[in-house]
Amino acid sequence: MKLTYRSTILACYNGYITQAICINLAPLLYLTFQTEFGLSVGAISSLIAVNFAVQLLIDLIASRYAARMNLRFFAVLAHLLTSLGLVGLAWFPAIFPPYLALLLAVSLLGMGGGFTEVLISPLIEACPTEGKSGNMSLLHSFYCWGQAGVVLLSGVYFYFFDIASSWRYLPLLWTVVPLVGAVLFCIVPIYRLSSDSGEAEHASLGRLFRMPLFFCFLLIMLCAGASEMVMSQWSSAFAESALQVSKAVGDLLGPCMFALMMGTARTLYGVFSARLDLRRLMMLGCVGCAVSYLLAAFAPHPVLALLGCALCGFSVGVFWPGTLSRASAAIPAGGMSMFAILALAGDFGCLVGPSAAGGIADLFGGDLHFAFGFALLFPIACFAVLLFTNRNQKGERKE
Repeated sequence: MKLTYRSTILACYNGYITQAICINLAPLLYLTFQTEFGLSVGAISSLIAVNFAVQLLIDLIASRYAARMNLRFFAVLAHLLTSLGLVGLAWFPAIFPPYLALLLAVSLLGMGGGFTEVLISPLIEACPTEGKSGNMSLLHSFYCWGQAGVVLLSGVYFYFFDIASSWRYLPLLWTVVPLVGAVLFCIVPIYRLSSDSGEAEHASLGRLFRMPLFFCFLLIMLCAGASEMVMSQWSSAFAESALQVSKAVGDLLGPCMFALMMGTARTLYGVFSARLDLRRLMMLGCVGCAVSYLLAAFAPHPVLALLGCALCGFSVGVFWPGTLSRASAAIPAGGMSMFAILALAGDFGCLVGPSAAGGIADLFGGDLHFAFGFALLFPIACFAVLLFTNRNQKGERKE
């Protein structure tokens, strides 16, 4: 069988499912880690911070050397690092002191996730396809399906097997996905963006940072990451506290529903992108996201607040992939360096947004309604920047 760019696209889809495993599996085990290893809440919080910090570091390094990277080598390495991190979650605590072992495991997951995020979007952008923005949105929908799958399938696993005695086997089972990805990227065709292959002028980092339009895209990515991750990270706790339900039900009503709605939005745009105006759709998404945070913060009934959580997932769906597509169309000479810097901005928003929202909630006795009220600032800021770019952007190509 001859492998074509369609094989590359399938490998990229698998890569984003791998990315979802990197970010969403370990949090499902944090309570188990606290119980078995006697870790404090602060120690668990540091695991979250280390994961995102390592991803930020990888983004930063890749932004400097992206144009010269061997894409096949680093795509395979990303999946192998993820596999090793998952094995580490299970067995490193039996070899090293538990906290050090978990730090090492989440660092490996962060490295794998960082390389995956930097490489996969430009790889699919470089494939010889039409409808680039739709393909990008469809790619990112697989992160959402991966996130929902991690929550649902892990929940099913723990329904049939005792958590205390069997949790170590769950990360080992999930290693199948990144190992398949490593094999795929050994054999599929690898395409480079024209700006990285010498067919077009490549924009240096200095030149990128002298472009006002590029700064706009950085701000949009930061707001996109924050808008998405505040609800994703805090919706489970909010569902538990608002409805007084168990953690399993809270995960289903919170992050799982959020991921399903976000995946639905990205898939719909991926299918119908030729008929839709991406710029207007992103602005409508900002309005919908603002309404969702208003519902979560101020709705008089908890069910309405949870509807706000679901609406948020649908509204932010096109933010991240839409920004990457618009940046690629508007700055075609940006190359992989531009994608790496945009990923850095998005990951920074993912780190800062939930942390700031949690800090606001702490100031008000842990009330997450205030956290969601604070998060309203991110879609409002995103709307303002989008309005500016829509009025001033002249170079964006029409598909």
